[in-house]
Amino acid sequence: MKKEDCQISRILSRRKALALFRAAGTAIIVVGCIPRKSRSTQAQSSVAIPASSLANSGTSPACVVTPEQTEGPYFVDEKLNRSDIRSDPADGSVKDGVPLQLTLRVSQIGNTGCTLRAGAIVDIWHCDALGVYSDVTDPGFSTVGKKFLRGYQVTDANGTVQFTTIYPGWYQGRTVHVHFKVRTDTSSAQSYEFTSQLYFDDSITDRVHTQTPYASKGQRQLKNAGDGIFQDGGEQMLLKLTKTSLGYAATFDIGLQVSSMQ
Repeated sequence: MKKEDCQISRILSRRKALALFRAAGTAIIVVGCIPRKSRSTQAQSSVAIPASSLANSGTSPACVVTPEQTEGPYFVDEKLNRSDIRSDPADGSVKDGVPLQLTLRVSQIGNTGCTLRAGAIVDIWHCDALGVYSDVTDPGFSTVGKKFLRGYQVTDANGTVQFTTIYPGWYQGRTVHVHFKVRTDTSSAQSYEFTSQLYFDDSITDRVHTQTPYASKGQRQLKNAGDGIFQDGGEQMLLKLTKTSLGYAATFDIGLQVSSMQ
């Protein structure tokens, strides 16, 4: 059973942190539960706004301040450059679920406003329809070696990346969410990193989770309002979903502000 996504103390290695979770059984461990901050040596802040909330925004980026949120224990830097993240490269299997087309547009804020950011690395990752993450060891499962529902894209000249995935399921202690991470030049000591989470309207999630294969897990136990991480700025990270012939689509604008970006 997974625990609420918390930042494990930097003193602990990932392996030690996972060992603590395994030893805890059903107890909830709260260790250093604070948002993971970006690692740039420059002063910085981060901003974002759902693009779909802007009428006739065209290609002009929009920037509204929002908090960074915790990475959680499940990020794995798989270096999988791909747009469709539903499959597992190990065996070619494809995760079942309601299709979700996700477009993220990255911009940076300067003294004169926002400009679209090309060449940024954007990772996303999330659980499958039954609440399971790939390539991790957890008290409830081990998926080491699996790489489903993980991947990255590099923003184009319009600051845009696109992903094809599925609507996430749920697990104990969290509302439904998608993790994402934006990085600039990862080879530079001055690289910039921003990590946060995207959320879904509860009413849409309730409808999706009545379908196969989500329904086999049973009714979820926590919605947005009861999630402590969502309460810290999650309203600003809600996806504005559009119904498609196969599932849902959403576009979200992410703005980054630092004193010096690579």
